[in-house]
Amino acid sequence: MKLNRIQVYSVLIVLFHAVGLTGFLLPEYEGLFIKLVPFHLLLMLLILIFTVNDRSADLKIFALIVYCLGFLVELIGVNTGLIFGEYTYGNALGVKLWATPLMIGVNWMILVYSAGVFLEQFKLKSSLLFSALGALILTAIDLLIEPVAVRFDYWFWNGGIIPVRNYIGWYLFSFLLFMLFRTMNFRKENKVAVLLLFVQTVFFLILNITAI
Repeated sequence: MKLNRIQVYSVLIVLFHAVGLTGFLLPEYEGLFIKLVPFHLLLMLLILIFTVNDRSADLKIFALIVYCLGFLVELIGVNTGLIFGEYTYGNALGVKLWATPLMIGVNWMILVYSAGVFLEQFKLKSSLLFSALGALILTAIDLLIEPVAVRFDYWFWNGGIIPVRNYIGWYLFSFLLFMLFRTMNFRKENKVAVLLLFVQTVFFLILNITAI
């Protein structure tokens, strides 16, 4: 059976997350797979780029703004503790600038684009409702990410307690990014992005369940 381009990228997403999940769950390989996290994020970004079917200026501007804002809010957050609370980045996300991983902006890009494309399927007329639901999705995903992040050297919370304002900060910032998503004029259809959102959610859900 011959697979088309979308099917090939879909298989790659499932395969790399399955391999990564296995590596994280096996203690003897955990250290190696933690070092591979930045490369995994870059690979997922490349897959989205190859499947987006849109080369408009608006999409490029959207991606650049989300990356810059995502990096900036994390830079301010980690250096002041004013947005999400007091936290420190570990080494899993790779190279840092001012104590902030350069890859964190990529993570925001992937999450916002994928969740936005998923919500576009429901043809919501209200941008406020769209953004509210998008922010809710991202905040729910953050709930799954937080325990995994501490466990695998992504970041650490001072005192070991995740503050409520972290989730408030995620929600409000995500809401603004989804309003931007709705404003920009680019093609908002990508089956691979929807699959990636689902697979990432399952990935972090399984890691949470195994930690219980």
